[in-house]
Amino acid sequence: MKVFRDRGAVSPSKTTTTDTPKSSFISDSSEPGSTDTKVSKPSLWSSFFASAFSVFDIYRDSSSTSHNEAPHIRHSNGWTSSVKKIVAGGTMRRIQERVLGTSKTGISNTTSDIWLLGARYKISQDDSSGNADATNALAAFHRDFSSRILITYRKGFDMIEDSKLTSDVNWGCMLRSSQMLVAQALLFHRLGRSWRKPVDKPLDRDYVEILHLFGDSEASAFSIHNLLQAGKAYGLAAGSWVGPYAMCRSWESLARSKREETNLEYQTLPMAVYVVSGCEDGERGGAPVLSIEDAARHCSEFSKGREDWTPILLLVPLVLGLDKINPRYIPSLQATFTFPQSLGILGGKPGASTYIVGVQDENAFYLDPHEVQPVVNFSRDDVEANTSSYHCDVVRHIPLDLIDPSLAIGFYCRDKDDFDDFCSLASKLADESNGAPLFTVANSYKSSKHDSSEVRDDDPLGVMTMNDAEGCLNEDDWQLL
Repeated sequence: MKVFRDRGAVSPSKTTTTDTPKSSFISDSSEPGSTDTKVSKPSLWSSFFASAFSVFDIYRDSSSTSHNEAPHIRHSNGWTSSVKKIVAGGTMRRIQERVLGTSKTGISNTTSDIWLLGARYKISQDDSSGNADATNALAAFHRDFSSRILITYRKGFDMIEDSKLTSDVNWGCMLRSSQMLVAQALLFHRLGRSWRKPVDKPLDRDYVEILHLFGDSEASAFSIHNLLQAGKAYGLAAGSWVGPYAMCRSWESLARSKREETNLEYQTLPMAVYVVSGCEDGERGGAPVLSIEDAARHCSEFSKGREDWTPILLLVPLVLGLDKINPRYIPSLQATFTFPQSLGILGGKPGASTYIVGVQDENAFYLDPHEVQPVVNFSRDDVEANTSSYHCDVVRHIPLDLIDPSLAIGFYCRDKDDFDDFCSLASKLADESNGAPLFTVANSYKSSKHDSSEVRDDDPLGVMTMNDAEGCLNEDDWQLL
């Protein structure tokens, strides 16, 4: 950051949490909090506040039935209301940052290249280009980063079925992270990788329609309401936390149900969804195998037999360690962001899911869903809508070796040629992984079943599918923020 500030960049300012885009290139803050314990500090604090509020709510409800309410009870209720406003607003993040520590924000002063969802930004400086090229590259990176769709906690939406919940605060971060990944896939499909958020209005109609799909009501196809409904078979429930594997399967289920509701020409998710998670019979061990035959089958099913190939969304849930990520997989994770088909990673700190969109050296850049914003509703053709709450200018990053080992990688392939290019890149990456591939590629799953079902004797933290990991990971390893 020092190098960039010396060139006349925006001066460092304190990170804030508002609905409008934040000031860019914020200076580094304190290190993230410790993640060594099973029960994270964020979980303890959120549990404390949740417990305290439930007590006050019960006491208030019982007290309100009495005609002789005591003055000190009224005062206590006022205090509770004030604290709730703090927790639900941006002030809560600042409290958490003071108590728990924060991830770093801004860009480090390294001159290494930045990779953002398949796009490369050359920050290195040489005698011929001088500082101007590096400055331009940083500005271009920032514009790209701030154009990615941000989806955060919301409050004030319609109740989720019988739960009576009107907010996903403290439990919906994985759902929000997954919405962001799918939203980027739709952006790439309908507007292309080079699209950037508009400065002036009217807005792009396709852009507005994409945001409308992720609104917070049952009327929006990919709302949190519909995701929970589609994911019931995988344990999704309002108020409960969910892991990457169940999240990927829930998207597969939701895409299938929406495909059955509409004609092929009017698909809300105009692409097949393929969850690459190893064998279906629960065989243990080995890296997941991406089967080209299975991908073709998913495309055929999506087009109802009309096309041999269609656009396809690939979701690869992985467990890359137990308590922490195995360092052997970090180079491969970094390399996936160089793929033109990259959609990033569902991951983050243990118990706090984020959407990781880029890397520079050992750092991962991410979009953070842990900000509470009021619900926003606008029609699919409202090209004058205020969409500022769907973008963020604050560039946050975390060391890759601190992210939770349970994660999911996403890729979008526009056509068969794009898919073939992806398979070539993925196969090369697996060959260069020194025996620790994230996943492998084969013409069919059966042809590689023997090889992929083995775990090296010298690799006690071999890649496991989420189904395999459930036997050795306790539910307590995933803590609520």
